[in-house]
Amino acid sequence: MKTVAVGQEDAGIRLDACLARHLAELSRNRLQTLIRQGRVRVDGRTIVEPKYRVNSGEALILDMPEPDVAEPEPEAIPLAVVFEDDELIVIDKPAGLVVHPGPGNWSGTMVNALLHHCGDSLSGVGGVKRPGIVHRLDKDTSGLLVVAKTDRAHQGLAAQFADHGRTGPLEREYTALVWGAPMQLRGTVDADLARSAANRQKIAVTKSGGRNAITHWQVRERFGPMGAAPLAALMTCRLETGRTHQIRVHMSYIGHPLIGDADYGAHFKTKSARLPEDIRAVVDAFPRQALHAGLLAFAHPVSGETLRFESPLPEDLAGLIHAIRTIPAT
Repeated sequence: MKTVAVGQEDAGIRLDACLARHLAELSRNRLQTLIRQGRVRVDGRTIVEPKYRVNSGEALILDMPEPDVAEPEPEAIPLAVVFEDDELIVIDKPAGLVVHPGPGNWSGTMVNALLHHCGDSLSGVGGVKRPGIVHRLDKDTSGLLVVAKTDRAHQGLAAQFADHGRTGPLEREYTALVWGAPMQLRGTVDADLARSAANRQKIAVTKSGGRNAITHWQVRERFGPMGAAPLAALMTCRLETGRTHQIRVHMSYIGHPLIGDADYGAHFKTKSARLPEDIRAVVDAFPRQALHAGLLAFAHPVSGETLRFESPLPEDLAGLIHAIRTIPAT
């Protein structure tokens, strides 16, 4: 159920346009369909015409239908298993693999692979749509993540991730290759995140209404000609919170977006023109954001033992870093 109060600035516009203005997560076509289905009431009256002109002071109520829950099917997709016992499994996810099914990716996901690998032990843990999932990585981010195989493991791991490691051994550390380089060697980004009002598929830093997000970063190497501003930097990013696209948005926010990030770093792509031609070719051909979840540590949710895992850089990212390292010093 979604409610919209028609303001003076909305008076006289079409019902579908008014709803689209206030409910940016829904397309206008989707809203027109819902109106024609009789799911919108205006001051208690059901209106089925999208072209109805709203009046200031009216209350619009949209009765959203429950989403269809598609139960994922097991699929024989290879998994790089780092650790597994009766309670949980740790996967080294390759770039390009979606974690759980969703619009446009109802099959071929890590969840489909896990259902095949784990069998009935995973079914129903944490819900039908995301069985066993307690955290996630973006499709084009590689690296480590842990999945629960039992309800008690799911509850224990979820509690650790909700606590963000403040009272336990939870650690999440990423390797990132970014454009430019901060002047300091280390720092922290503390900036709340929310869905972008301009593009609901993206995340943006917000001053109000967002979720707390904290990323600690450290510069490991700077690359570029001597005496000039660095062209790129290799960084370690440690999550204190784990929000959608957090590192990608935070690095862009401080002026150093990830190389290869089409969503949050496209405006920096012209920087590749400053690279030697052979290195530029490697950078321009890199198909994803240069981000790898290389370290994951947590307390086993049943035994209490601290488990710590490290993942080497995947071949594509290692090759990109090697190419950047060859930037001439003069």
